[in-house]
Amino acid sequence: MPPLIEELENAPTPAQALAAFAAWPDVVVFESVLRRGELGRYSFLTADPFASTQIDRCSFGVDPFAELRAVLQRCETETVAGLPPFQGGAAGVLSYELGGCWERLPRAAHDELQIPDAWVGVYDWVIAWDHETDQAWVISQGFPETERAAREQRAAARLADVTAVLSGWPGLERGTSETPAPAFADLPGLPSQAQSSPGHPVKRFPLPGHPDITSDFNRDGYLRTVERIIEYIQAGDIFQANLSQRLLGQWVGSSIELYQSLRESNPATFAGYLAHDDWAIVSSSPELFVRVSDGVVETRPIKGTRRRQTAEADLYTRDELRQSEKDIAENVMIVDLLRNDLSRVCEAGSIEVPQLCVVESYETVQHLVSEIRGKLRTGSSTTKSLASLDLIEAVFPGGSITGAPKVRAMEIIAELEPIERGPYCGSLFYCGFDGTFDSSILIRTLVSRGGIVQCSAGGGIVAQSDPVAEYEETLHKAEGMLRALAASPDGSGRASSGRRRG
Repeated sequence: MPPLIEELENAPTPAQALAAFAAWPDVVVFESVLRRGELGRYSFLTADPFASTQIDRCSFGVDPFAELRAVLQRCETETVAGLPPFQGGAAGVLSYELGGCWERLPRAAHDELQIPDAWVGVYDWVIAWDHETDQAWVISQGFPETERAAREQRAAARLADVTAVLSGWPGLERGTSETPAPAFADLPGLPSQAQSSPGHPVKRFPLPGHPDITSDFNRDGYLRTVERIIEYIQAGDIFQANLSQRLLGQWVGSSIELYQSLRESNPATFAGYLAHDDWAIVSSSPELFVRVSDGVVETRPIKGTRRRQTAEADLYTRDELRQSEKDIAENVMIVDLLRNDLSRVCEAGSIEVPQLCVVESYETVQHLVSEIRGKLRTGSSTTKSLASLDLIEAVFPGGSITGAPKVRAMEIIAELEPIERGPYCGSLFYCGFDGTFDSSILIRTLVSRGGIVQCSAGGGIVAQSDPVAEYEETLHKAEGMLRALAASPDGSGRASSGRRRG
């Protein structure tokens, strides 16, 4: 049966709808705050999944999607034409370390926030926005019921519940959490030194210009680590590796308020939000990971960055990026890596590169962006949604945030970065009941738990890298996130700690 569909008149924005559904469990948002044609055309919100799966710590050789595959196989349905592509299905977060399911990989020695390696819910309703036509709909599938009458009854009930919440949205524009932030040292399971093996705490350093933000690297330590990666490159171990520093701060207010702050300070095409249990993912990512539409796979790696300043300076740095041998080489390496990854699941001869090293502008930086496409093979999967999960196995985590060759780069990352990445450099994704798939790479992303907020920034290191420039690039990339942390929930502004004053 087709889903029940109701078009919304005077629909709330995705941010307003998120505030309205703040009390619903496991709410997730995919929002195009910065729109780039088809890339930013749609946004989605859903909550209260009828099934979910969580992997706290993955194991090599164990399929992380086994339970999810069984649910999706029972609930396959076709897309309703003329509506936004996600019409219900799986949605969730995959942490960077989930790559250990498919390759034997070491993990960093320490973990701060202890977010699961994967959490995925299966949702039978969604609010979908088409920003091009300025329309929005509630789509209700009625799953997990499969018998027609029961499914129709559930679909109608869910539709009624959702529209009832939306009927009062004008008074629910912001979150309502006023819980004071606990002192850093008093947070359960989060001592002032990060979670670590006994007797070996992670040393933290004040971030220059932000005395209440700490990092797992100081400047000199980051420079030395960049130099160590260059030594690995010169020794022939790798061509490139991504190095990042992990920042910690505090936030007073709800995670929804944090998302609202981030989307305003750093608007992006692939913004997103997911809240589960006592943690939340708050993202304003500029980077598509992989998407599947009508059987075509697309990925858009970002490599090459310059800080934005004035309009005149932007013109100069745009030309500088276009002519930078170092940045172009960095980008092309990852394009080659991703072409190889996609060849494992795409039809022979179907992979093409329609865009190579094009400059795109974002709120605080300009990037070199490429695009790779291929025709997805169905293979042995019995449904389109399962074929999309096979794609994740082939390409996760993204090459743009690992390096080349990927496995050796990830081994070096685990050696040199003292703390597990968690959701950072993982993915926020949805996989529709019809096999439609879309995902972002979780950069420009805040992870919130217990009043503590973690954010990370990094960059690709190649043989030509200048350690000082690489360190400064991480600060440029973190700028929008630090601005978000410095904004108070009531909009009055505050210092960089994120603590409420007065």
